[in-house]
Amino acid sequence: MAQLNLAAIVAVAGQVAWKKTKPVLVRDVVLLPILGFLGIILLWWVVALVNHELMPTPPEALAANLDYILNPFYQRGPGNLGIGWLLLASLRRVLLGFLIGAVVAIPVGFLIGMSKAAMLALNPIIQIFKPVSPLAWLPIALAIFNLADPSAIFVIFITSLWPTIINTALGVSSVSKDYLDVARVLEMPRWRQITKIIWPASLPYIFTGLRISLGIAWLVIVAVEMLTGGIGIGFFVWDEWSRLNLSSVFLAVLVIGLTGLLLDFAVGKVEELVTHRPRTSN
Repeated sequence: MAQLNLAAIVAVAGQVAWKKTKPVLVRDVVLLPILGFLGIILLWWVVALVNHELMPTPPEALAANLDYILNPFYQRGPGNLGIGWLLLASLRRVLLGFLIGAVVAIPVGFLIGMSKAAMLALNPIIQIFKPVSPLAWLPIALAIFNLADPSAIFVIFITSLWPTIINTALGVSSVSKDYLDVARVLEMPRWRQITKIIWPASLPYIFTGLRISLGIAWLVIVAVEMLTGGIGIGFFVWDEWSRLNLSSVFLAVLVIGLTGLLLDFAVGKVEELVTHRPRTSN
């Protein structure tokens, strides 16, 4: 009986707490984001009405893009593909370049964070190349590979290096010296210090760098595909603009934004699984 009463009390307390938090949750998660989107759509509508000769209103853009929305994976001949295929082509390039960059950047970041000599040797190189525009690497990549696809992947690779390197090095160098001193007293091997102390403590920094790198990579691929052509969401934007079809450009902008949001969300979920800690909202 006592256990049943305790369970009933807990259930009632949970119901009361839910009733108090539900309005706040609905407001913060549903109502306020919807108001934000409605504000953007209203602004678009006003601008479209002022410049209606070129820019479509939201209902006109929706009607013009129904085929792309309802049939995202159609194939109607060479080069005539649905927006879903174009998005997958861009995602493939981004993920390849990003993953190769992560494989290189994380060990380099560890080296810089753990070795003052490596930091002094590599930091000037990072500071020189980090501010270089990603598109400045494209002619060099085209000269090396002579093909658009590997050139785009190379640009993504070189662009995604710097945030991950810097954040990884910061995480490694920020590990408490007390932990390392205790490890030395216990005569813990260096590899064990890395796997048991430095690596877990650095993970939040590493994932922050990975999220920034992936966001930059997704930004860059659109510009790169505009210049190199071929199949991809970036070339789709440029091709539709060349036809003065702004309705499809607006659709591409929405698709690009939502995809970037989902990519960041996916990395955050991986971070939660690896670190076993909920990700703090930014």
